[in-house]
Amino acid sequence: MILPCETAVKSVIPAIKALIAKELIEEHGFKQDHVAELLGISQSAVSKYTRKVRGQAVKIDKIEEIQPQIDNMITMLMERSRERKEFLGLFCQTCLMVRKKGIMCQFCQKSEPTIKSEGCAFCLSLNHI
Repeated sequence: MILPCETAVKSVIPAIKALIAKELIEEHGFKQDHVAELLGISQSAVSKYTRKVRGQAVKIDKIEEIQPQIDNMITMLMERSRERKEFLGLFCQTCLMVRKKGIMCQFCQKSEPTIKSEGCAFCLSLNHI
């Protein structure tokens, strides 16, 4: 059995990190190595996010509801003044918001063909943390 969180690790989480990396570089003028340090990933991963090689399985940049979440996470990373627990909570809330939009359903179905997307609705009914 493939858990929805396993699918999110491969699709939603990289999309969130890619959006954060892109905004830190394009909007705030950060260098890739600094973004890598802030996100706890390699510079090579940041490069792949910015070149759209990674983090593009789901498109989240047009989901208006998550932009305030992304902005808050960016502020936390830039200020380094917030606790890790607070950042992680916000990241998880953002992931849940994306999952509730149903854009991950196609990946769950590919991972486990016995899932019928119209009958699952697990992520669509999730409550925020």
